[in-house]
Amino acid sequence: MSTLLRLQKALARQGVMVQFDRGVYQLARADSAATVLLPASFPLEEKAVRQLLDFAAVRSADGHHAVCKACATPDFHPGSIAPVGSVVATGPNFVIPASIGTDINCGMRLITTGLDEAGFARHRDVLLARLTRVLLDNGRDVPLRSQAFRNLFDVGPLGLIDGLGREGLWAGVDTARLAAELTDCIGLADFAGNSRYAPDAMVGNRELLRDPCLGTPGAGNHFVEFQRVDAVLDRHAAYRAGLKQGEVVLMIHSGSRDLGFYVGQRWMDKARDAWPQGVKHPASGLYGLAGTLAAEYLVAMGTAARYAWLNRVVLAELVRKELAEVTGATTSRLVVDVPHNVVLQEQGFNIHRKGATPARCGDLALIPGSMGDASYLVSGLGNADWLWSCSHGAGRQLRRQEVRRMRQAQADGSWHCVTLREERRIEEAPHAYKPIGPVLAAQEEAGLLAPVARLLPLVTFKA
Repeated sequence: MSTLLRLQKALARQGVMVQFDRGVYQLARADSAATVLLPASFPLEEKAVRQLLDFAAVRSADGHHAVCKACATPDFHPGSIAPVGSVVATGPNFVIPASIGTDINCGMRLITTGLDEAGFARHRDVLLARLTRVLLDNGRDVPLRSQAFRNLFDVGPLGLIDGLGREGLWAGVDTARLAAELTDCIGLADFAGNSRYAPDAMVGNRELLRDPCLGTPGAGNHFVEFQRVDAVLDRHAAYRAGLKQGEVVLMIHSGSRDLGFYVGQRWMDKARDAWPQGVKHPASGLYGLAGTLAAEYLVAMGTAARYAWLNRVVLAELVRKELAEVTGATTSRLVVDVPHNVVLQEQGFNIHRKGATPARCGDLALIPGSMGDASYLVSGLGNADWLWSCSHGAGRQLRRQEVRRMRQAQADGSWHCVTLREERRIEEAPHAYKPIGPVLAAQEEAGLLAPVARLLPLVTFKA
């Protein structure tokens, strides 16, 4: 009996019908339906199916608001609450806080370094030593006034940039460049914000504070990685993006850290507490918010999303500082900054993306592989069937617990991970992830994206 047939029979006993045709799974249950784009060579995971259909079934207590459409990209796999790779559309007055969880605006940032591979190699040892201290061993100096955080949350990113002091890291930051780079940050202008949703310690009246999370990658699959542009696949798009073959770039994967948890957990609790007394709670334990509360959530989420942008900016500026001091390279520029864990208002819907990336027509997106596999810069094609989205990576094929049991550490030197925690080399080893090739090919064939450039890892920093 085939694996698919066994899964179909197991899910049918739970009331879930599964059909597969040319790389697309159609899932249906009495209360919900969803589609999954997944190559035939990848397993469809039962837990992820249940999670996706649970989210597709979310409705308001009065039944007036519900999910309009649910789908998933090829990095689809189970998450702690929502499955990774899932995209859920609701009406403009309904949101599901648990659909994106607590790492609000986790996303990717890609910058050029001004170096080719030979130039990087000449300074590699010194760079790695200095960046290990800065990125992993609390060697950064990133002071900000409470007023700067209030500017970020109440005015926006440009308000923060205009009000930056000249202490610590900021003494050498090119603020004009930062301001110009705002136009290459996908979705950033759409995030509202308000300092009343941030912790008092961050937005109070302290003259100067050093937020312990700001400028940190975070654990798990987050990273800071030097890469080489291995191949230009669309020369016109690559030219517009400012990329050329052979140059070294830096990719950053990080999110909103403690502030995201602060906002996300509170609003998941609010959604549960807002459920009317006397009305049966949903068996899934998933709750939506409608009307005023939905609008308020989007502002709170936007507050954390703006912080996540700042966190990636600080990581990039820390690296730019070391590049300039060690190599003299000062021509770095932003290629794109793109979220994959947010709710964005698009096409008349609230599009909830959990480990999925906006792929609107002409917008750039980033799809990382693993520490031992390629990453890709792609251009979105605006495919409405897949809710204007693409995958945010290759996706895990082995849970961290499974990988830890295998205890396979780096052996052949084909990938290089700099970390102060040995378990990261084990949990995040390349074999824990799906191969990026089929993930990309499935989305290209389905019309979600067009590849622009292939990027190969040189060295990866993991916290």
